[in-house]
Amino acid sequence: MKQRAVPLKKKQTVLSVFHDSLSIFGSAFDDSVFLEARARVRVTLSAYNAKLCEPEWFCESAALDTDDSLEKQKVHKFRGDLALRQENYQKALDAYSCCLEWLDDKNMTIKRDVLEGMARCCTKLGQRDRALDLADLLSKDASNTCHLISLLLLKVSIYQHFGVVGPKVSSLQRLCCLLPFNPWHWLNLGQTCLQLLDNGSTKEEEQHTFTSPCCFVSLRLLLTILRQQQSSFVLQRSERALQTTDEALQRLNPKESTLHTLTEVMSEDLVPEKMREDYQDGESLASVCVQSFRERWWNKILHTGVSETDGDLCRTMPDTTS
Repeated sequence: MKQRAVPLKKKQTVLSVFHDSLSIFGSAFDDSVFLEARARVRVTLSAYNAKLCEPEWFCESAALDTDDSLEKQKVHKFRGDLALRQENYQKALDAYSCCLEWLDDKNMTIKRDVLEGMARCCTKLGQRDRALDLADLLSKDASNTCHLISLLLLKVSIYQHFGVVGPKVSSLQRLCCLLPFNPWHWLNLGQTCLQLLDNGSTKEEEQHTFTSPCCFVSLRLLLTILRQQQSSFVLQRSERALQTTDEALQRLNPKESTLHTLTEVMSEDLVPEKMREDYQDGESLASVCVQSFRERWWNKILHTGVSETDGDLCRTMPDTTS
């Protein structure tokens, strides 16, 4: 029996959905790649004298023999970046501090970069309070989702370095709300929640442990989609993460009905139309409405009655009436 030909319109719809999914997961090509090359117009450039620099020229003492504040800012910034790369954190911190003194207040991009570098240096030097203070400075100037994501990643690294698990979970939850299609944030959050269980968490921290099965279910759903586009070491990483997921769910041992419910709730986001709405890279924070972890996922799970049918799993769930 001959198969019926798929109408062109339907083919286009399928391709469109596939392209949307690739775009959201960062695997799509820009449309300009497939456009015909335009005829180039030759432009005669005016002569200029390029500045010739030796490797690590900014490390020389003579590099600061200038009255140009911008040049001094560059020298200190480059010195800080190099020292940070070489893991000389005190030297990097000193260089970044000097850079701030010469930095124009309007140059927010470099300022954010320098403050983040200082916070990471303070973290490595064991200066937790100062690192968090610098993170707070960054939060005051955060104006779009890229800024907020960078800030949350910084806070996660600070909390992880000092073993502060509760605030780390909160930051990871916010990351999952901002980037619900990034599987590695779900993995990090799920593993951190398991760590709370291992450590015999306090009553306040126990409120976060309910997220663990949700995280691993969401992780499995995302990796199942991504594996179709992956190969080589990227695919191997996904395979290892899936194995970790299976082991974690086996340890948590949710009922089959609970697992089915969690899968249904967490898969509601994996619809192309909804995924496009949530893809908010670089948008202004003033125009973005980000639901909390509880609003977006956990309240839906509670409404299914899973807490009544699988009480052991949900014994640490928070009081959602507050």
